[in-house]
Amino acid sequence: MDLELFAILSDFLDQPTGLVILDAVAIFGWIILVAVFLAADLKMTALYKLLRYTRGRKKILLAIDIPAINLQTPKAVEQLFTHIYSVMEPPSIGLIYRRGFKQNYFSFEIISIEGYIQFIIRTLEKYRDVVEAAVYAQYSDVEITEVEDYVGSVPDKYPNDTHDMWAADYVLTQDQAFPIRTYLEFEHNISKDTVFKDPMAAILESFSRIGSGEQVWFQLIIAPLEEWRWKEDAIKKIKELIGEKVEKKANIFSKIFDSLGRVSKVFMDELDWQLSSREASSVRPDSRTDDGPKNEILYLTPGQKKILEAMEEKIRKIGFKTKIRLVYVARKEVFKPTRVVNSFTGALNLFNIPSSNGLLPKYLTSVEYFFKEKRSNYRKNLLMYAYKKRQKNMGKKAYVLNIEELATIWHLPMSYVKAPLLQKSQAKLAEPPAGLPVESIAELFEPIKPVLKEKPKTFGYTTDAGYVSGDDTVKFG
Repeated sequence: MDLELFAILSDFLDQPTGLVILDAVAIFGWIILVAVFLAADLKMTALYKLLRYTRGRKKILLAIDIPAINLQTPKAVEQLFTHIYSVMEPPSIGLIYRRGFKQNYFSFEIISIEGYIQFIIRTLEKYRDVVEAAVYAQYSDVEITEVEDYVGSVPDKYPNDTHDMWAADYVLTQDQAFPIRTYLEFEHNISKDTVFKDPMAAILESFSRIGSGEQVWFQLIIAPLEEWRWKEDAIKKIKELIGEKVEKKANIFSKIFDSLGRVSKVFMDELDWQLSSREASSVRPDSRTDDGPKNEILYLTPGQKKILEAMEEKIRKIGFKTKIRLVYVARKEVFKPTRVVNSFTGALNLFNIPSSNGLLPKYLTSVEYFFKEKRSNYRKNLLMYAYKKRQKNMGKKAYVLNIEELATIWHLPMSYVKAPLLQKSQAKLAEPPAGLPVESIAELFEPIKPVLKEKPKTFGYTTDAGYVSGDDTVKFG
């Protein structure tokens, strides 16, 4: 039987290459077609369920008025991000194909409208309590107010008769496993005191430089991410840097061809076993050899070791899928993007580490070659739509930042950060205590009411001519 099968396979392979391919497609092609149609059906089902699930979900904007006296460092916002991470919902087959699934996300924004600066958080209405609790837990004196969306004040389509815009996505310069500079590195000691140089000062300074008819919007969209989805890749990157062998992740096509290759190899080996001497193939020498040390960590420089330590420190904390976007829009007569774009990009350069990672503007609306005007207008419309809809999957690919990195980029400024039109809360508002006897206050005035009716109030003031007096009678009831 084995000889007959071998003869059939030999006759099949002896045909011209074209006939071999056609026969293979005729025999196995239906499997590929079924797999393609099944995958398309599952994709459409998931999309349909997603549209039904997300339909009617209300989003709200919460304006944050920072306290007049704020001594909290970005560590407070790091705890805030940890708090809202609780809305993370791991995907499952039941969620995707029965209910519909979309990972919950938040948009942390800083806007400047003609120099007036406001901190804003956009969230689903059902998570309002979560966001407010997280903010009040760290900043008890802030004021949180629901506001209308500000993005409707400018046009959607460009080119436009009255307005022009500039926009860009900011991406990492290196692999997401490498960290950026965080707020811990902005602390330095003067004698015995530790001073924190708030990087938010540079961002707010750039936002305060615009004038009438100009607006600047900064957007930090974050979605909680399961740890294994990014930490495994980061660990592999660390192993690559220390010279440890890592199995590369194969795509679906390489997996299919590898599987077919292994099956054909087993089949051919079995045929060879049947046709050759069993004695010759029964003993196989041990080919294992000593490959030397497991990795080269002992030979790394001090700088390389420091980077590895920072990478391991990054994966110790939870991470969010992140998109950073900036939009500058203004009336045409005052449109001047260099007024704020260069200074804002310079402010983000504070977070760059040349030997590790940094933030760089990509997918800019300013195009310098090949159909410049057409491509520029396309990017303007796409990025404006993406900003208004808070879409993290448009433009450049999103990446992972941990809570320490996010808190460095977006946090409420400390009190010594001066911005002329930065909205601050005036006083903490609180409800009166329950059971307060308000009606009894009026009764306290009853015994002295007759006296107050008759008692004159004397007042006077001084002029160049001397002292002038007068009187007035305070009357009640």
